[in-house]
Order: sequence, then C-alpha cells, then structure tokens
Amino acid sequence: MNTRVSLSSVLTEVNKAKGLPNAHYIDPNVFVEERDAVLFANWSGIGFGKDIPEAGDAYPIEFLGMPLLMVRDREGQIGVFQNTCRHRGMILVDEPGKIRGAIRCPYHSWCYGLDGTLKAAPHVGGPGQNTHEDMDYANLGLIRIRSYVWRDVIFVNIDGTAPDFEEVHGELMERWQDFDQPMYHGGDGASVHLELASNWKLAVENFCESYHLPWVHPGLNSYSRLEDHYNINELGKYSGQGTYVYRQFEGEAGEKLDDFAGLSEKWTEGAEYIVVYPNTLLGVQRDHGFAFIIDPISHERSNERIELYYAQPPEDTPEHEALRAQNAALWKTVFEEDVFVVEGMQKGRHGIKFDGGRFSPVMDGPTHCFHHWVASQIEKARSAPHAD
Repeated sequence: MNTRVSLSSVLTEVNKAKGLPNAHYIDPNVFVEERDAVLFANWSGIGFGKDIPEAGDAYPIEFLGMPLLMVRDREGQIGVFQNTCRHRGMILVDEPGKIRGAIRCPYHSWCYGLDGTLKAAPHVGGPGQNTHEDMDYANLGLIRIRSYVWRDVIFVNIDGTAPDFEEVHGELMERWQDFDQPMYHGGDGASVHLELASNWKLAVENFCESYHLPWVHPGLNSYSRLEDHYNINELGKYSGQGTYVYRQFEGEAGEKLDDFAGLSEKWTEGAEYIVVYPNTLLGVQRDHGFAFIIDPISHERSNERIELYYAQPPEDTPEHEALRAQNAALWKTVFEEDVFVVEGMQKGRHGIKFDGGRFSPVMDGPTHCFHHWVASQIEKARSAPHAD
C-alpha cells in the first residue's frame, strides 16, 4: 500500500507552509521511509566519545534496528563498525567493555582488530588449518560505517552517500569556532536519559523554538524571556534559537564556573541552541555546553540522551561540584518540562483532520526550516532513479 503524501505544502515559504502531514508521525511505513531517506542518508548522532574514553573501549548500540559498535583504537581514534561477524552474522559485542586483545566472535572465534581487520579465523580450512586459499582475510574485515566526531558527538552516515561532515556542517562549525577547544564531560550527574512516547521529530521541533517558553518553562522564562531570544533560520542547513541573556550560576561567595578560553564578546551574555540535522541538538554557553541525541525507536517512541560538558575537568575543579550539580538540576527540570508537550503533540497527530498545522511566520521559522529540510530529503530520495 502506498502511504506517500504530497509534501508540496511543506516545501514553501513559512508564511504559507503547512507542517509535515500526520503520516510522518503515526505511520510505520513512513517511519521506514524516513529511516532511509533522512536518518541513514545523512549524518545522524548515535553516541558520545565519553562512552569510549580509553583505548580498547567498545560500546555496542542499536540505531534504528541496526547493530553498531563504537570503538576507540590503540591510537585513540574512534571508529564505528557494523556489530556483525563476517562469518555467520553473529553479534560480536553485546555490552560495553574493554577489548583486551581482539574483538572475538563468541560463535566460531573469528577475531578482529580494533581497526576492523580480520586477524584470525580458527580452523577455517579444517581442523588445525587457520587459512584457506579461497578466504581472503583482507576483504573480510568488519564493515566500517562512515563516522565523524564533533563536540564529542559521534555522527554516522549509514548509507555512505552524504557529503563529508565538514562540507555539510561547515558553516555551523565556523559559527561556533570560538568553542573549538577541549571540553570535559561533567561526570555521573551530567547525564539525563528520557523515554518519550512520541515520534523523534517532535523532540527536534520543540528544541528548535523559544515560542513555548512562557507557558512550558516559566522558571527559565523568568530571566531568559521570550523577547530575549532570536531565531536561527538557515534553510537547508540548520536551525534553532539564541538568547541575549544567559545568566551564570554563582556560589555563596560569588564563584562561577570557568569560562571557555578566548570567547568573543557575543558569548558574554549570549547562548545558542541549534539542531544539527537530523537528530542532534546542541547548546553552547560561555561556561558549559550540552548535546542531545534523539534516538528514534519506532514511529511513536523515541529516547533522548543528554550530556553536559564544561571548560575544565571535574576532577581538577572539585570546588565547582555544587555549581555543576545546580546547573545539571536546572537543565534536567527544563528537559523534563518538555515531555508532556512532545507526547501531547504525538497524541494530537492522531486527529485525522489535522492538516499539518500552520506556522507563525515570525515565531516558527526554525521549526519550518526543519520540516522543509526533512521534506526535501524525502523528495530527493523519491526522485532518485532507484526509487519505487
């Protein structure tokens, strides 16, 4: 059954456009179409460098049903592989841990290096024969997935067709070049995991805009008001919001978290929150940053994983532990306040007469940019020679 709906009403200017149709939130067939055209065809966030901090660390994940393995090799470089043995398709690593020697398949003990190369295939030529003339080790390494690490987020391009990450996101990287410096995860208290009864895109859309602040985030809005924000509308590239009023926490003696070094004046009281399409949400402030990864589980379920980072390692600044805890508690409250909205929009998408909704031409530019980009990716895939 063909569930495709025309997206022409999305692919127009914000003052005339409608949002993505209901099927893009509640139809499992459309979810599969978006998996291929949007999430597999672009640079999607799947994990964090902090997950594999040391050489030999391996971290298995499942992304849209695909088993992946993030690995840090002996030189400290991060690689991502399909977590599948090239012999009989066995899962290689089923929980995070340290690879002491080689990545060993638990089924027939085929072994792979941290660079994915096949190192050993015991008895492949018969008992006691570990080679065979028809077995080319060089072509039987693990399948490497294109990956790139930026702001500690591990991005992958599953289908291998996207332009290089720096080409796709170079303008955003330049916009935030002040923050192109070391940053350090805040430790155990700096992680937030949320489960959402909603489509992944609704979490992205909610992050895009500040329009909802007065009603959903009254505490945050009390000092970073709606009128203190600006839209970031880079059609076809990225979108989000910024604020001219970022207030640092102060301790009892007036102490503050350390700033990142050499920041321009823009960041003295400013901050920005931008979506790296399709599923990664980033925030930068003078003294800390954060990253969300939205993990699409199904057409009506998704997970959020949020990590907070600072200018100095927590172990070097124990005197700031209380400030980091206060900061993490504030953001956790803000993130949790959004859950009912995201899940409420998901329920609303089952209203069969809903037509995708209209955008405020002034307030909803960032959300429209995201819808327009998603629709563009889908239309591009539909028009490709191999498309049905």
